[in-house]
Amino acid sequence: MPLAAPLLRPVGTEGTALLAALHGAAFPSAEAWSADAIALMLSLAGATALLAVEAGEPVGFGLARVVADEAELLTLAVLPGARRRGCARALLAGLAARCAARGATALFIDVSEANMPAKALYDVVGARIVGRRQRYYGDGADALVLRLDLAEAG
Repeated sequence: MPLAAPLLRPVGTEGTALLAALHGAAFPSAEAWSADAIALMLSLAGATALLAVEAGEPVGFGLARVVADEAELLTLAVLPGARRRGCARALLAGLAARCAARGATALFIDVSEANMPAKALYDVVGARIVGRRQRYYGDGADALVLRLDLAEAG
């Protein structure tokens, strides 16, 4: 029996403490965003965020920003125990739809060249490499810059 898709709901600055806790649990401590950093991202013009809930418990979130006809995925965080169940893909699809509804035609994503699970997700949804930022991450890994055409996303 396939797993049920997580419930996605919009979240704003009222959820910064929760989002920071999720981010801290999903990423190494050196990469975790504070509540203040998340509040700043949520306060940016064009920001949109979704919270993923499974069995009544928050398990992840995504945050994106739309400027003109382009969007950027700022972060996508899923708790380790909730991974490989479609949560990240559901969040990405939900954010892509919200960005498209706000006029974006493309979603840009930075992903570590070393992050194989994230690269696989972005490949499956049709994101393609359009650039590279050398030694972008703290561990020295390059960032791949990906573009997801929102008319084709899904």
